[in-house]
Amino acid sequence: MTEAYRQQLGERSTEQEVLLAGMWERALQLETDSDMSYALLDPGDTGEDGEWALYVYKGWSGEYPDRYPSFRAYMEEMYRNFHADRASDPRFVNDTTRALDADVERARQEALCGRWETALELLAETQRYGRPSAWGMLRQIQTLSHRGGGDAFGDLVADARYTDELVPVMAAAHLRRHRRGAFVDRFVLGTETDDAVGATADGIFARVRDRSYRYAPGGIFGQAVAEAREAARWGDTDGAWRVIRAALPSWSPPGPDLLAPLGLLADPVLGPVVTPERGRELLATPRAGRPGTAPDPVADLDPPGLRWLTDTPRWNPPHDSYRGLWVEGVEPETLTSLVGEDGGAGPTVPPVRRDPWIHLGAQRRDDLAPWEDRAVVSVGRTGTGWAFGFDMAPRTSPVGNFFVSPAAAAARDGRAVVLWVRRARSGGLLSVFHLSVARHGEELYAFTLRGTDVERSGPVPGALDPERLLDGIGEDAHEQRLLAAVEAEFGLALPRLALTEGILPELTTRSWNRAPRQGEAYAYATVHVGPPTRPGESAAGREAGPATTT
Repeated sequence: MTEAYRQQLGERSTEQEVLLAGMWERALQLETDSDMSYALLDPGDTGEDGEWALYVYKGWSGEYPDRYPSFRAYMEEMYRNFHADRASDPRFVNDTTRALDADVERARQEALCGRWETALELLAETQRYGRPSAWGMLRQIQTLSHRGGGDAFGDLVADARYTDELVPVMAAAHLRRHRRGAFVDRFVLGTETDDAVGATADGIFARVRDRSYRYAPGGIFGQAVAEAREAARWGDTDGAWRVIRAALPSWSPPGPDLLAPLGLLADPVLGPVVTPERGRELLATPRAGRPGTAPDPVADLDPPGLRWLTDTPRWNPPHDSYRGLWVEGVEPETLTSLVGEDGGAGPTVPPVRRDPWIHLGAQRRDDLAPWEDRAVVSVGRTGTGWAFGFDMAPRTSPVGNFFVSPAAAAARDGRAVVLWVRRARSGGLLSVFHLSVARHGEELYAFTLRGTDVERSGPVPGALDPERLLDGIGEDAHEQRLLAAVEAEFGLALPRLALTEGILPELTTRSWNRAPRQGEAYAYATVHVGPPTRPGESAAGREAGPATTT
């Protein structure tokens, strides 16, 4: 074996690879009764304590040997495997299994009291011996603390008491492993279940796949979940988490082996609310009537106002444009009648959670005129009483000759504000900033800043005058200064987490452009992408590929 392994060595070989290549001619081979497996002690591979490393080579596997730091470490691992292989046999009981089961029970109590890190250590050891429930409870803690997990919970899945909590999380993890938007119809639980559990799991998977799944536990905690979903549905994710956090002590598991309300993670609205920091806060909060001290609350995640939009590239990549409208004193559903496209549906949850910069907007539809610009906006409400519709990545050029601000239409019953910002593709500096404000169906004032040129209509207040605001400051601060002025004047805000995670419903608006008038010219191009034509074949004689309109 020495020559075979040395042939694989090169300049970039690691120290461990060199040790392994030399091991075959110096190791002490232990006598074993096995199926072509060999135990080899290597005096050339020693630890700080002088112990020889032990290698187990399975000649039938075709794989590298398994390394153990010492003979003792190897025997301890074999001891654990011996117990794990027999863990499913209720007759296999000894002092070790009794001590391990006591540790599993202690881990359960520690977890429910909020001492999840202690529980994690206990379960990590007991699951190596295959103790019943240890693996499933360990994976729950790992999932919520974002240390792995989420796709398997062992035999707990076969217990009907836990199906509604564990299967949705497994289904969501299964769907994340597939290409975004792809239809996935195969879902395997990974453990033997009866027909009733299997049928329930299939139904849950279908709802998670089409985003109609709703986490709905019973009791006081269930009422809090419903309240939190309504808050998060329109963008108040911080408020939603506060409601859930306050109700956690009232949560009660349907069986002894469930440690936390995992079903939250699969809810399309509430799942993104439970960030890694909040998942650990949930684990640290005493639950199910257990005593303990609640942890310090995780800070709110949404910054105030609008200025976070300038925090590139972390929160706004790779946007070079965004636009939105705010309407005072109305509910988000009202935006449908104010600015929604004629005959269009109200705000709907998108079928998949999309990255905010991958925007397949309505302007790509075949039924639209080339000049039309119908925004697909995420809809919600602010804590200051404004409903908003926000387009994180419009694909159209801003504020052109045909642009008509939707502010007047949106301001049927009060005030409305429209904002459209575009940055230069090189350098990210502000290139266009448009603001228009209307009340009771009439535009009060508007301005469009292009570079240093300002186009105005109506009496722009001094607090919003771009020439006054930007006097004497560098170009890199222009966007933030203007956004700060809009914040202060109207109290506008946007929920960062809800927008960047795609939680909010979407609405297609009427066109932000008007039709060209008599004598006005415009141009557009349609590019058909497809295989090249062969000699003697016309373009019309072959199947066209997808079309893109610009």
